[in-house]
Amino acid sequence: MPDRSNGYEGIAAEFLARRGSGRGTGIGVTMVRRWARLLPQGGTVIDLGCGPGFPITEVLVAEGLSVFGVDAAPSFVEAFRRNLPGVPVMCEAVQESQFFGRTFDGALAWGLMFLLAPDDQRRLIPRIAAVLAPGGRLLFTAPAEPLAWNDAMTGLESRSLGAEEYRHALSGAGLRVESEYEDEGQNHYFDALKHASV
Repeated sequence: MPDRSNGYEGIAAEFLARRGSGRGTGIGVTMVRRWARLLPQGGTVIDLGCGPGFPITEVLVAEGLSVFGVDAAPSFVEAFRRNLPGVPVMCEAVQESQFFGRTFDGALAWGLMFLLAPDDQRRLIPRIAAVLAPGGRLLFTAPAEPLAWNDAMTGLESRSLGAEEYRHALSGAGLRVESEYEDEGQNHYFDALKHASV
């Protein structure tokens, strides 16, 4: 059976030792907090590739949002349940996820998109758009340049489609890029808004 966690289940213990326990600090926290404050107060967010819940998902919870997590690595889902008890989480690959069978005010895919095969990335964007409420937002990270590299932790290939193709895919799915920016770790963010009339 193929590893749907893109190699992360195999290195989960190392990852959790490095990043899985930091609360409220770490690369990405400031940007995700800023984005969370653009969402409706008490709104719903799905965190795709949520990992163990720290530090990113915790920011969403701390901002008073109703959060739902999805991750394909069983060890991460187990850690998520320990770290954020009461926050719903599903152990499944985003490519097959039913996204809890509901809509959301926001969707976050921090450090996930480029781990997926290019065709999976292209299919995922319209699937996410379909579960966003009108006026909902999608925030994801991926390098602005089209490039391939080996993931530092898993050694597996990661691939960015590049900003031009991501913008085109978002537009085709009824999403408009509101802004792009980078954090202190040089992660490039795409913040896209679903047209209210869609």
